[in-house]
Amino acid sequence: MPTISSNKPYRVGRSRTGLGLFATKPIKKGDKIIRYFGPILDSKKKDEDEIENKYLFELTNRWTIDGSIRENIARYINHSCQPNAESDVRPRKRKVFIRAIKNIEPGDEINYDYGTDYFKAYLKPIGCKCDSCERKRKKQRAEARAERQRLKEKAERKAKRKAEKLAKERSKERAKAKANGAKTSAKTNGVKANGKMLNGKHLNGHSLTSVSGRKSATSKRAPARTLQA
Repeated sequence: MPTISSNKPYRVGRSRTGLGLFATKPIKKGDKIIRYFGPILDSKKKDEDEIENKYLFELTNRWTIDGSIRENIARYINHSCQPNAESDVRPRKRKVFIRAIKNIEPGDEINYDYGTDYFKAYLKPIGCKCDSCERKRKKQRAEARAERQRLKEKAERKAKRKAEKLAKERSKERAKAKANGAKTSAKTNGVKANGKMLNGKHLNGHSLTSVSGRKSATSKRAPARTLQA
């Protein structure tokens, strides 16, 4: 890790994506923080145009800064979709400075937007890990969990209502069956075990009185005469 003068308002430290640059002193909005520098590459020279790394900073269609050298402390500044600094590009002088666009407090990580081309080439394939995107993903995950919980509770309420409805229907069926059983019992209360008498009447329609009357008349009939020798 490169050494940094103690009078500089930044230090290299560990961040979410590896190493990053952090403020050690208050930095006011508009202050120049650090210069992004390195060898100047000429795209018209084939050997220089073929150089590829993550620290190339394009000044114009022809000139590019190769910021991969160890002395370029600015290369440790990470990308952010909601940065607290920006790149101040001066093509004619072939220089780039990183300038604060808001007040930065000691301990805050310094970051700036790398631009659309870099984002599409290097960050989008793996997913941007800046604080802004992490907060967005965290919010999305929380919303997704809340939605799953909402759907789960909705399904549970639906199942509960269905179970209660089924229980009521079964209770009504049992009550109806009980009532029908009571009516059947009342109708068959006067039937004898042999099935020939119902409510005091013989099943052939004759009353018990007429039957007993015939029996009584028979008993009063005079005995048959006996022939005497």
